[in-house]
Amino acid sequence: MSKVATAVLEPPTQQEQPDRTKPKPAKPWVVIILNDNEHTYQYVMELLRKVFGYPREKCFALADDIDSNGRATVWSGSQEVAELKRDQIKSGGKDFYAEAGPVKWPLGCYIEQMP
Repeated sequence: MSKVATAVLEPPTQQEQPDRTKPKPAKPWVVIILNDNEHTYQYVMELLRKVFGYPREKCFALADDIDSNGRATVWSGSQEVAELKRDQIKSGGKDFYAEAGPVKWPLGCYIEQMP
């Protein structure tokens, strides 16, 4: 009598099954404003209110953080909105509050993705 080998097929184990998990959410992007010695608190606060709609107290706290630390993260979210907010800040217009005359260049601002 000959022996016939029979293969037993078992269902794939958990590790062998394809990964059907949900995609990971994208890491947020942040908008960072840089300090300079030309733009005034008043200008920065008005720009933050106009671009982000923040209340006066938060605008002052952020302006103070920018002044104290040289930069501050002022917003986080999707890349597309971060790019828009950066562009709105850079096109904020002249700072007419400066004592030496209007500051004509934009406020320093950039975006980066969170690690």
